[in-house]
Amino acid sequence: VPGAPAFGGSQKKIPKPTHPLKSFNWSKMTANQVKDTVWKDLDETKTYGLLDLDEFEKTFSAYQKKEGSTEDLSQLKSKPKELSVIDGRRAQNCTILLSKLKLSDEELRLIVLSMDDDDEVTPDMTEQLLKYVPQHDEIQLLESHKDELDKMARADRFLFEMSRINHYEQRMQILYYKKRFSERLTDCRPKVNALFRASKEILRSKRLVRLLEIVLAFGNYMNRGARSNAYGFKLNSLNKIVDTRASTDRKMTLLHYLIETLEKKFPDRSEERF
Repeated sequence: VPGAPAFGGSQKKIPKPTHPLKSFNWSKMTANQVKDTVWKDLDETKTYGLLDLDEFEKTFSAYQKKEGSTEDLSQLKSKPKELSVIDGRRAQNCTILLSKLKLSDEELRLIVLSMDDDDEVTPDMTEQLLKYVPQHDEIQLLESHKDELDKMARADRFLFEMSRINHYEQRMQILYYKKRFSERLTDCRPKVNALFRASKEILRSKRLVRLLEIVLAFGNYMNRGARSNAYGFKLNSLNKIVDTRASTDRKMTLLHYLIETLEKKFPDRSEERF
């Protein structure tokens, strides 16, 4: 059938622009990849006759002056000061957190080992504690001063005691997951239901298929080489439509042009619900 997608990968009848255009950075799908997808019965080639390709070429011409960008590459680097053996700022923030908890190191140790059966620490505090998991270099420094434990600052003593708990970080991660589980489950249910409903609507939507067909037509017209002659594209490519900017107006993107095209050429696609 003339114009129909060929799964063997034959060259599609795509009109060629008179000069190079900007590229649409999509994730191209070949003829063999579109089987059992929304693209299998879609043919964008019949759409070209409805589009103003001359205007499109002017809008997305590859010929333009490159705008220079100035970046401040000067960054001041300063070695963090240390309070005892732990980074000063980290120690200070850790001390503030521990003062809010109002629990001793031994009480915190028992909470971690028991997975907080008595629910003494809130989910938010558990999340904050995860920021102060003893790091390898900190453990080495603390171990070299273990004979001076009574002289250590509050944060240093805390990190030293927690470093002695086997799999401390993994325990804290599990504890945090446990505390947030019910909240996350409640939060996920409406999202999952909405996803199921949206999936059903997408499968039934003829207008969405038409929209994808127009985007495919634009992309095949713009792209050259390995990115051309696409039979479809991965849907995350739609996020990149805004990255392709017009040559005539830097504020205009391919998304703006697509909306204008829908309003002019396909008003039923832009005004009605998908």
